[in-house]
Amino acid sequence: MIVAVVGVGLIGGSLAISLKEKGVANWIIGVDNNEENLRKAQELHIIDEASNLEDAMKRSQLVILAIPVDALLKSLGSILDMAQPNHVIMDVGSTKKALLHVAANHANRGRFVAAHPMAGTEYSGPEAAVRNLFQQKTMVLCDVKNSDEDAVELIESVVDRLNMRTVYMNAEEHDLHTAYVSHISHITSFALALTVLKKEKEQGRIFELASGGFESTVRLAKSSPDMWVPIFKHNRNNVLDVLEEHINQLEQMKQLLQNEDYDTFYKLIQKSNKIRKILK
Repeated sequence: MIVAVVGVGLIGGSLAISLKEKGVANWIIGVDNNEENLRKAQELHIIDEASNLEDAMKRSQLVILAIPVDALLKSLGSILDMAQPNHVIMDVGSTKKALLHVAANHANRGRFVAAHPMAGTEYSGPEAAVRNLFQQKTMVLCDVKNSDEDAVELIESVVDRLNMRTVYMNAEEHDLHTAYVSHISHITSFALALTVLKKEKEQGRIFELASGGFESTVRLAKSSPDMWVPIFKHNRNNVLDVLEEHINQLEQMKQLLQNEDYDTFYKLIQKSNKIRKILK
């Protein structure tokens, strides 16, 4: 199968590698507005050739859209305009409600499958693409009732070949739950990095003292604003909701420390330890 990957960064590039290694694709066509990204992707043998979107769609069966949410919202309509009955178009974006609203009344809506692989790293660009990024991870498929049966079946088979778990949600559920398990983690990491940089003027001292705990907590602050600002923008209400609860928890901890109420603080941390039962 010939696969077109639109956006050859971390997710698009990692998918290209995996699809080739798992025998899903025998030829990968890369499409990207950044010519340097395409050059690097070819040098790293992530894609077999670079092309423009129109040519890539004419020659491929599966089209994977791995571009930032803002760009995806602007281009999805025109991409669906080019879709033929043999095409299956899949996105891998982190928010879904606005995107599926754009696709809702399009004549080729059935050829589109909204998907979100719950995988990634803090790095970006073709150099960030890695093998086995999706192994044993979860792929969320959204509103599949509005996609053609054969299109869903193809994506399900791809997910299976990638050794991923499949979860089905509607767009509203997806955007709410990802705000809690993904988006809040990133915004907290950005805030922590800004806090430390603000308080610790001699940045070298940070790295002298930084241990595994700090590094793992602030790791996501390396993530690209090009990717994350559109995600926060288009999942704004859910992110604000979880952010408000997060701030409430921080305020409670602050109050306990101010009052020197260490017994209650102990119980609060003990309560938080219950997360172990979920994240084993």
